[in-house]
Amino acid sequence: MPEFPTFVEGLPLTRRALEFAAERHEGQRREADDAAFILHPLEVAQLLRAGGYPDEIVAAGVLHDSLENTDATPLELEQRFGSEVAALVCAVSEPSPDGPYAERKARLRDAVADAGHDVLVVYAADKVAKARELRMMLARDWSAAASQETAEKLDHYWASVAMLERRIPDDPLVMKLRFELEALATLPPGVPAEARY
Repeated sequence: MPEFPTFVEGLPLTRRALEFAAERHEGQRREADDAAFILHPLEVAQLLRAGGYPDEIVAAGVLHDSLENTDATPLELEQRFGSEVAALVCAVSEPSPDGPYAERKARLRDAVADAGHDVLVVYAADKVAKARELRMMLARDWSAAASQETAEKLDHYWASVAMLERRIPDDPLVMKLRFELEALATLPPGVPAEARY
């Protein structure tokens, strides 16, 4: 990735993580808008940077999907970015890829619920970005709102905000997530006003 967003200035670990993630996610596209997949980890990292979090946590935001969506390994992340970053990425990655979506995400929420503050904020930033992506997807194709996949995602996001509100209720990222979900519920995209009532 030749150009870096300005928010990574002064974050050397995040810059290295961005180079790594851009290479590993190369060719992957986001479902919501067909943008390069790297945009999602970048959005997560930007949310963390805007929240004032340090380089290690922002770098973990860039790398948070690397174990699930690339061939990266925990050992490789530890060797390249240190044990703190690797531990954060491991903590926000699904414990096991086995089983249906709802079961996998419930296991992940349970694991994150028992983790420390830094894990919780990386997880929260990811869910804010995912809720925004869901809004974009529904704006492009409102018929997807009726799909089981969308219902399962929304169930997961609502369960995530409930868990986060128990653990870090006053964190701005958790408040942002609640807003995104409430906005989706009360002001859905692409729906004519007369069809909302």
